[in-house]
Amino acid sequence: MSVLRTKPIRDVLAQGEADGEDGRPGLRRRLGAIDLMGFGIGIVIGTGIFTLTGIEAKNHAGPGVVISFAIAGAVALLAALCYAELASSVPTAGSAYTYAYATMGEIVAWIIGWDLLLEFALGSAVVARGWSGYLAELLDLPSAWFAEEGSVVNLGAIAIVLILGAIGIVGIRESARVTNLLVLVKVAICVFIVVAGAFFVKAANLSPFIPTTEPAGGGEDGIRQPVTQAVFGLEPSIFGFAGVLTAAAVVFFAYTGFEAVANLGEETRKPRRDLPLGLLGTLGISTVLYIGVSLVLVGMVRYTDIDEGAPIASAFEAVGAGWAAILVSIAAVAGLTSVILVDLVAMGRIGFAIGRDGLIPPSIAKIHPRWGTPYRISAIMTIGVALLAGFLPLSALADLVSIGALCAFVLVSVAVPILRRRRPELERPFKVPFSPVLPIVSALACLYLMLNLSVETWLRFLAWMLLGGLIYFGYGHRKNRLARREAATDEPAPAAH
Repeated sequence: MSVLRTKPIRDVLAQGEADGEDGRPGLRRRLGAIDLMGFGIGIVIGTGIFTLTGIEAKNHAGPGVVISFAIAGAVALLAALCYAELASSVPTAGSAYTYAYATMGEIVAWIIGWDLLLEFALGSAVVARGWSGYLAELLDLPSAWFAEEGSVVNLGAIAIVLILGAIGIVGIRESARVTNLLVLVKVAICVFIVVAGAFFVKAANLSPFIPTTEPAGGGEDGIRQPVTQAVFGLEPSIFGFAGVLTAAAVVFFAYTGFEAVANLGEETRKPRRDLPLGLLGTLGISTVLYIGVSLVLVGMVRYTDIDEGAPIASAFEAVGAGWAAILVSIAAVAGLTSVILVDLVAMGRIGFAIGRDGLIPPSIAKIHPRWGTPYRISAIMTIGVALLAGFLPLSALADLVSIGALCAFVLVSVAVPILRRRRPELERPFKVPFSPVLPIVSALACLYLMLNLSVETWLRFLAWMLLGGLIYFGYGHRKNRLARREAATDEPAPAAH
């Protein structure tokens, strides 16, 4: 049962003190609520608006993609409520990983931490390649070094990852300043898209709002079909409400990463107040912008004619507003830049939390004495992401980001009622209303969206989890801090129950 041992809450809170646990340097508290919302919006507003809107409207939902974004946003909001309660009660680096360690046991914590590393690493690599493509289109750069297709080495993707990784390593305050500036640019452009695009919306393009006919070639089948269709033997379909749900599962990618805010708990000046504000503010603003932009897009251009590569810019070009397309491309570059930066920062904090607990070698989670950041693990992950972004076309793996985030959200939602039962006396500045009902609804909604992802995505996800299991049982299970403490005192750590 040692795989179910839990980390005492007192240890979690002690690690979040300014001087760190056992007198070692800790992360520095330099962020406020505005900074947290900047990081949150910085990672959420990006790929979803500038690419997924067009892809899912054309291939799965038609104009109904607006409903898909609303459904995904509602599910993300439920998960954010659960994150807000846990983050305000136990403000710590590692977010969902640490919450699971304190409530459901070590093996679950490792699974969720390994899962989050997958989400942020692939997410940042995919976005880096998208950033490179937008920059090439904007500046007419050679496709051999910047395009998604036809390039052996994507130099643009490698360069932006290394530059932003260096910014993230130098300091959290510097990262916040860069992120906030980029967020201002892209939020302003998103508002512009909604206002300017509204003048070109045609009612005919919005009818039928949820198409029911399939394009030539029929629906998806085999391992590319959603799990719900494969398990229940449903007729493969693309459009209709089933298509809207499939699109909701995919565009959930657009909302993933808001949990990066919870990873900054140990760097927030007033975490019990500011973390809930940062989480819920991020989701509220992002959902409104997503719905507005997607509605304008499908209203400007017939969904069958949307360009998947640069849907919004091409939509303005199609209606004769090429000048607006240039502004959209600039916003895309700014938007994707902030996504990469926040992904890299979040990865470093998750790796830091896992290393601090000894599930991976603690030496790589060391804090820099001057910068106050986990520079070693951040540098390692930055190099890894740069290699992935430079050499591997990762667009086919984007769904893994969604399934990774949804899996984490399921576990976080379940952790809320478990922690309330195990630690009823714990101070909770923010509480999920109607618990345990809303946390259970959140977990079931996330699980349902997971089942609307393809069988192929599930197989890849399970392969990643198997690799993580080998690392855990080969190293982390025996070498972590709780295991060493048990060996020294012959007193087992408490197990989840």
